[in-house]
Amino acid sequence: MTMNSPGRKPDWLRVKAFSGNRYDEVNQLLRKYHLNTVCQAANCPNRGECFNRGTATFLILGPTCTRNCRFCDVPSGIPTPVDPDEPSRVAALSAELHLKHVVITSVTRDDLPDGGAGQFASVVRELRKAIPSVTVEVLTPDFRDQPVAADIVIDGAPDIFNHNLETVQRLYPEVRPGADYLRSLELLRYVREHSDIVTKSGIMVGLGEMGAELEELFRDLSHTGVSNLTIGQYLSPSKEHLPVNRYLHPEEFDQLKELAMQAGIKNVFSAPLVRSSYKADLFTS
Repeated sequence: MTMNSPGRKPDWLRVKAFSGNRYDEVNQLLRKYHLNTVCQAANCPNRGECFNRGTATFLILGPTCTRNCRFCDVPSGIPTPVDPDEPSRVAALSAELHLKHVVITSVTRDDLPDGGAGQFASVVRELRKAIPSVTVEVLTPDFRDQPVAADIVIDGAPDIFNHNLETVQRLYPEVRPGADYLRSLELLRYVREHSDIVTKSGIMVGLGEMGAELEELFRDLSHTGVSNLTIGQYLSPSKEHLPVNRYLHPEEFDQLKELAMQAGIKNVFSAPLVRSSYKADLFTS
């Protein structure tokens, strides 16, 4: 992969304006049930499409993160107390939307002894009660290398356990201060070795990673047993965040998909605007 100045955002990254009856309905219901979505909190470029499909990735454990990753638009600071009624509200809204596949993620909660694992498990259980046929994907933080926390989530029995690696190992200190590449790999490995839950991860490109580093990342993920991977273009949320190193052409995303599959990853969704929960209902095995 060649390196170049990013310049203007290319045409293939331009997003249509958000509109539509379904989009408005989802927004109204989120306000009604006092719930957050990562779609809004992280300013996801696909939220219009996903809302119009009647899907959303619920952001539990409050809107404030205890870490300050330099790529992320979710605000950091002192988090709010855990809401015991949140799981039942997520389930009620999901039932009202007639969702078949629900994605649950959270801010990182290093202030909690279990990192929020118990809340993840509670949401999954409430969803099963409300919609017996639902498939559930959890997208978790790293839990600070706590196997007990991973066990709590496993006991909740989600269908898919997703934890994003985000970037290559060399860039972790700059991109993900407070996180650790090997810790994240170990979490994915632990879940796969201690359950039959499908494991998944996601990365961003355009942060300055090299081709050989990405190939190493794909091999590392494959060795943990990950079967699903998303690859998307990093887009800087503001001038206060990390700048884009370069924009990759859509054909390069096709090449990355092939490399990841050659490394042994079964399902790879790779395109400029792909995010970790984009069309997640298509990757359930």
